[in-house]
Amino acid sequence: MTTNLPELRSARLILRSPIREDVDVRLALGRHKEIIEAYGGAFDPDAPFTRRHAEAAMRHIEEQEYAWVIDAGRFIGHVRFHSMDRRDKRAALAIGIDDPAYLGRGYGTEAIMLALAYAFSTGLHRISLRVLPSNTRAIACYSKCGFLEEGRERESAFINGRWEGDIIMGVLDREFRWRPE
Repeated sequence: MTTNLPELRSARLILRSPIREDVDVRLALGRHKEIIEAYGGAFDPDAPFTRRHAEAAMRHIEEQEYAWVIDAGRFIGHVRFHSMDRRDKRAALAIGIDDPAYLGRGYGTEAIMLALAYAFSTGLHRISLRVLPSNTRAIACYSKCGFLEEGRERESAFINGRWEGDIIMGVLDREFRWRPE
């Protein structure tokens, strides 16, 4: 479904449709505690990560209407828009960096800025997202991209046996400014 999207490029990365080789890269990356918990999942060190899991991850990206692989010479993650509402000109953003070697190095920021520039060029007015308060790295990235905290939803996720809330953040078209690194 993502085949109609344009390929987007910046200095260090390409946002593109998935390719067959991405499954092998995703499989080799496996699962990482920090990343799983940042997504709001529970990490089980004994749970295997199989080719079937890697294929499902790529299929999930392919099945989204507005989703790209983040390619920094190879697959490192994905960025996508969901909950698209064309009448109200809004969508929600989700991003995942699956390679821990690329965390904290600005790749998420670069991918989000490319995706936002595209989204706002298509006439969208508002992009929102949800993030766990414990995910301080993501919050800093989102703030750098122009997102503002708009509120909090209490006890919205049950993670590792306890309730956590979500921070709701948003950016409007008139607030967005492409800021290349």
